[in-house]
Amino acid sequence: MGRSGLSHLDNRNRPTMVDVGSKEVTHREAVAEAVVRLPRKVAAALRKTGHRTRKGPVFDTAIVAGVMAAKRTHELIPFCHPLGLEHCSVETEDRPGGRVVVRCRVAVHHRTGVEMEALTGATVAALTIYDMCKALSHDIEITGIRLLEKTGGKRTYRRASARRGQA
Repeated sequence: MGRSGLSHLDNRNRPTMVDVGSKEVTHREAVAEAVVRLPRKVAAALRKTGHRTRKGPVFDTAIVAGVMAAKRTHELIPFCHPLGLEHCSVETEDRPGGRVVVRCRVAVHHRTGVEMEALTGATVAALTIYDMCKALSHDIEITGIRLLEKTGGKRTYRRASARRGQA
């Protein structure tokens, strides 16, 4: 770890990948979410069509995209270690007021955590919803991208709102 206390800086404060070789292999899991805010007309149109657009089933496509993205996180984020994920699931929940909550859960037995994989999966699934609905409106917003929980390794983390099941 660099002098700054940041794990991705070496002793000369230059970017580096963290050496996880001496860490213990443990079961590591992370859950992240993103919220897609749809204009009311878009939300109503999607509900009316069973969440389909001309591009296909919106939520099903987002789920596949999120899983694919989580598996390729190391190709997108420079210092992420390549991981053979043991589990990855993406869920979408259509909520009142034009909100769609996307959650991605990732798990692996490894020396490093899967927070970035969960965050990437949730984000790309949300971006896929945007892409599939943008013909209806460009006023779609993606907000609330956040880690809800992580287990394994040195620290366990649970966001207070995740304990209460809020989004």
